[in-house]
Amino acid sequence: MFFSSNIKFLRKRRERTQDDVATSLEMKRSTLSGYENGIAQPAMDTLIRFSNYFNIAIDTLIRVDLTKIPESQLRQVERGYDVFIKGSNLRILATTVGMDNEENIELVSEKAKAGYTSGFADPEYISILPTFRLPFLSKQKKYRTFQINGDSMLPIPHGAWVTGVFVQDWDILHDKDACIILTADDGIVFKVVENKLRPEGHLILHSLNPLYPPFELTVKEIREIWQFVHYISPVIPENTAAENYHLIETVKQLKQDVTAIQTKLNL
Repeated sequence: MFFSSNIKFLRKRRERTQDDVATSLEMKRSTLSGYENGIAQPAMDTLIRFSNYFNIAIDTLIRVDLTKIPESQLRQVERGYDVFIKGSNLRILATTVGMDNEENIELVSEKAKAGYTSGFADPEYISILPTFRLPFLSKQKKYRTFQINGDSMLPIPHGAWVTGVFVQDWDILHDKDACIILTADDGIVFKVVENKLRPEGHLILHSLNPLYPPFELTVKEIREIWQFVHYISPVIPENTAAENYHLIETVKQLKQDVTAIQTKLNL
């Protein structure tokens, strides 16, 4: 149980004194001090008051050590994206920060994918991944970069480095969002999602390459979701303009041939 340490942490994070919080919650400062030191246990109505005051679910205040959550996730919880309120399990993200306490972007290469599948929640494993920064990305969000393989997402080429922003609340995903998804059985996949989580409990994953059929992924099979931000590749996507022009000209010629045949038949 983390209630006592959490309310003390949140109070100090907001730069409030015990008197400030006690007054807002209509209780004695000594009573609040007892809660923060773990001497007294709050009743349900008191838990509700703390939950409303900090805008954080009771389950989160009790069951989650907020001091261990990365800053980017803590900001999401404080802004109302508390997944316990939404009825799902809290996904604690292992992450790394630099000397300036700003979060890094970890790099997951093709060779590192197998280890990532089992070590994604292990801070020690995440700490050995290469890291970098991109100054044009928001410091308020958490990013990670994955190397993709195959041709299912062409024109994004094989070997490209795809950066995604961590998705805490999967319900916010929209149809046609491209995402990197860590799955329980298939490892890391990069697909375009069709969100059926609320009505049916699964995502439908689509490839940009029409040769690959869509498939379903249940919520129980999902470990992490990173929404597509951009990709980096030394390969210039193939120019399909010439092929399209040739196709258009062929269709035009076919139309002319059909018109000529119809004209002869009508003579």
